[in-house]
Parts: sequence; structure tokens; C-alpha cells
Amino acid sequence: MISRRDFLQASIAASAIYGVSGVGNWSKLAAQQAMTQDQLLEFDTMGNVTLIHITDVHAQLKPIYFREPEINLGVGEVNGVPPHVTGADFLKMFNIEAGSPRAYALTNQDFVALAREYGKMGGMDRVATVVNAIRADRPDALLLDGGDTWQGSYTAQKTMGQDMVNVFNALKPDAMTSHWEFTLGLDRVTEIVDNEIDFPFLGANIYDAEWEEPAYEPYKIFERGGAKIAVIGQAFPYMPIANPKWLFPGLSFGVREERMNEVVQEVRDAGADLVVVLSHNGFDVDRKLASRVEGIDVILTGHTHDALPEPLMVGETLLIASGSNGKFISRLDLDVREGRMMGFKHKLIPIFSDVIEPDAEVAALIDEQREPFKAELEEVLGTTDSLLYRRGNFNGTWDDLICNALIEEREADIALSPGFRWGPSLLPGQEITREDLHNATAMNYPAAYRTEMTGETLKIVLEDVADNLFNPDPYYQQGGDMVRVGGMGYSIDISKPQGERITNMTMLKNGEAVDPAKSYVVSGWASVNEGTEGPAIWDVVEDYIKRKGTVSVDPNQSVLVNAG
Repeated sequence: MISRRDFLQASIAASAIYGVSGVGNWSKLAAQQAMTQDQLLEFDTMGNVTLIHITDVHAQLKPIYFREPEINLGVGEVNGVPPHVTGADFLKMFNIEAGSPRAYALTNQDFVALAREYGKMGGMDRVATVVNAIRADRPDALLLDGGDTWQGSYTAQKTMGQDMVNVFNALKPDAMTSHWEFTLGLDRVTEIVDNEIDFPFLGANIYDAEWEEPAYEPYKIFERGGAKIAVIGQAFPYMPIANPKWLFPGLSFGVREERMNEVVQEVRDAGADLVVVLSHNGFDVDRKLASRVEGIDVILTGHTHDALPEPLMVGETLLIASGSNGKFISRLDLDVREGRMMGFKHKLIPIFSDVIEPDAEVAALIDEQREPFKAELEEVLGTTDSLLYRRGNFNGTWDDLICNALIEEREADIALSPGFRWGPSLLPGQEITREDLHNATAMNYPAAYRTEMTGETLKIVLEDVADNLFNPDPYYQQGGDMVRVGGMGYSIDISKPQGERITNMTMLKNGEAVDPAKSYVVSGWASVNEGTEGPAIWDVVEDYIKRKGTVSVDPNQSVLVNAG
């Protein structure tokens, strides 16, 4: 007799992804020859419950290019398992043909050539079309937003997230959770939650620090398809470490595993047939959480921007990863009977912008949000000869460009750029507009500082960030990717303990070893310290690009990695 767990694991074989594409007349033709919208949306409806998941949009209303990481290392037990598989290994693992639309959507392989062939992805008007199509098939489907929605663009910066609030209100999500939302400031978040949205803003792990009581709704129970579905919100747990705590005073976060146990039991006691965690923990944190908290059927994971064409099963819990920047939507159909999940069917739907017809109403709404800023958005600052991208554990050419600008414009020896995962890509030969620059820099603590650090302090900084990324315990992985460094190279052994990972720190301009006792002029941005002084990073980089006219970023080979 087949067990329920074996049945659910077998169901993963039914999980599929379909590809497509487009940009310009040629790419649009190539995309439409690769697949039609009907093929892209095709789904064999099953069960009685449908979940639609989108996460980590980072305020990208329009179609974009977004190169997936070349390097995404896992440590310990997760080394070499999804999502810590990239490139050709990813294609082989998921049986994806090289050069196909799926290969373009999900990996960095031949990215520039395939981007020119298949075009941009995303666009909230295309997302609306997909959501509407799923709702036409399953009218009571739940649309769940995993957060990082209101930050990451010029218009979001100028409107304090109002553009994204307006567009997502039109999409009518049923619930959301959060992370970068809080960097707009607690007063702004409160204003939006209380007055601007009519769906729950969930965070079971967000507490009033003074009274140690929940600060937001922990969950919402929906009745759909004859089943009670509990959606529990899990906001990013490390807010006061990864982002400036002075922007959201009086709140505390944390994984709060014991709290999750309590909430799961509470919703089960209330009659929930299906328990869904809408999470912004990050994939490995959610993997551990699923292994330690019983009773969770589905975790819709976010924060680490992973896009997986199949669910990952931990015990009897499904982990669904839906990518970032509006590139994908996940559809998950579930057979929920007798108070439990009996089976499922899943599809990661890539949003190829030249194949999916824009929803006219949402397209008009997006244009309305952008119209007051049209001239600024479209102003050309320069051109890039290089592929500009951000994702990757150690380097991204967008951040190499930012570091070059900091060194030259701020007259620094060394530059530091935070390992943010958000920020679309630009192809070689593209013009760089002000919108493109802000897509990589727009946030509420942009000061480009200039200070002095000893070599010893620099090593401590690098070791601290490396431990946030490569600590073997996922609950201690509190950051994004590795801080990007300009003007200096180093070696890293991710298998070593904290304090021993970073060696061979070397100044690139002269090949000299970094002296622990010597002071160096360091420029960086996005410091979490209140009162940091300096020009906004976008002004620094804009001046640099305008002065250069055309920018070129050589492949960064200054970080030598031992993956252990």
C-alpha cells in the first residue's frame, strides 16, 4: 500500500515548467514561435484548491532582463542540492534542453544570446493576465504575495511604494507578508496597511518589542473549494540585522520556531484542513523550519530569489520557490480531503513578455503610475559594453560598476557594495537609463559613505558577512550574497569556521598584501547605521556613467573560492 508521503513525492513528477520569450521584432517572433500563450497557461486542473504564488517583485512593473546566478553555493547537507545548483548542472538535474526557453528563464547559460532571442520577462500587466486566466479556471484561487513588493525602482522610491500598492490592489491578492516593505519606515507601512490595502498583511513572527505581543495578524483562514485553508505569514526574520532597525523602531522579528509550532496548532484546532506558510525566510531557513515544525502542508518560500521548476519535499511539507522580479508565478493545485493534503499538481509559469498579452486595465494603471516620472525614467546616462547583472554569491557586474564609481568618484582605495539580490540585468550595447540605475540602487538608506578602515577591520567585515551566508546552520544565515569588493581581492574557503574563511587579502592596484595595521580609505553604501553621511549612491554612479559615456566591466577574477 502506497504511503501518503510516497504519493506526494510521486506527484512531483507531474510538476512542469513551460518556456517562451521576446524583445524587439526578432525576439518577439522567436518567442511566439517557441510557444503560444495558451501553451504557457495550459494546466490540467485537479483537486479542489488552487494557490497562486508571486514573490520578490522588487517594484518591477515593466518587463526586464534578469540573469540567474552562476554561483549559488550550499554548505553542509545542502551542498549540491536545489536551490544550490546552477548552470549546466541545473539543466541536467531538471532535464532541460540547453538553449531552450526554459534554459534561458532558469539559468545563466548563454544568457546574452538567449536574451536577444527570447526577450524580456515579467511585467505586472502580463502577470495580471496569468492570474486572471487561473482565476477563470479556478474562480476561488488564492493569490499570495511573498513580500519585497514595494521597494526597488525609481517610481517606488518617489512614491514611497504607492505605485506598487495601487497595481497590486488591482491584482487583488488575498494576503501578503514582508521584508523590504519595512525599509519605507514604520509610519509608512502602518499607513499602507491601515488605509491602502484591503487584504491581510501577515506576520506571525513580528512582535511589539516592548509588550512582547504580536504586532500584525499572524494568519488568515479562507474557505475555498470546500476546505478551510490557513495562510500563516512569516516575515523576514533578520530585519534588525540586515536592514536599519531605526526605520522600524519597536518591532522585533526572528524565526520564532516555537511560535510557528503554536500557530500551526492553533489553526489546526480551528479546523484548518490545509496549512500554508507564506514565508520570506529564505529557502534554506524554510527547509529547516519544515523539518522541525509538524503540520505544515505547503511553504511558499521567498527572499533568496530561487526559481525551481519542481517542488522540494521535506517530510510531508512542499516547498515552492517562485523566483523574483515578476519572472515567474507558481500555480499549485491541491486535493484537500478529510482534513489533509492528498495530492497536488504544480507549475512554475515563466512570464515571457512577448508571448503573454498584457492585461489592458493593469497596463493602463502602470502607465498612469509612471507618467509623472517619464522624463526622468527615460533619460539616458550612458551605454554599457558589458552584461550588467547582480546575482551570484561573490560578484556581479552591476556591483563591480558601482564599486568602480565609488573608488573614482569618492577617491577611495577600496569599495564595498552590499550583496543585494534585487536588480535587473542589462545586455551589452544597451543604453543605461536613470530607471536602470535606480533598479539596482533604489532604497531608503543610500548614503555613499567614505571612511577609513584598517586591514584588520576589513577582514572582520568580510568574515562577518561570509558567516551570514555560509554558516552551516540556516538559522544563522542572516544576509544576502557576499559583500562585493572593489580594489581588493581575497580568497575564501566556505568550509572553514568564522574567522578563518578569508585569506590572501590583496590590493589590486599594486599587488601588495593588505596590512592588518594599515588604514585604507573605504567607500561603500547602504550602511545600516543611523546618521550615515554621504551623497546618494545613485548620484555617485550617475556622475561616473555620464563621465565615462560608455562603461565596460571586465570579468571579476579577484575572489578565489574554495567550496570545500
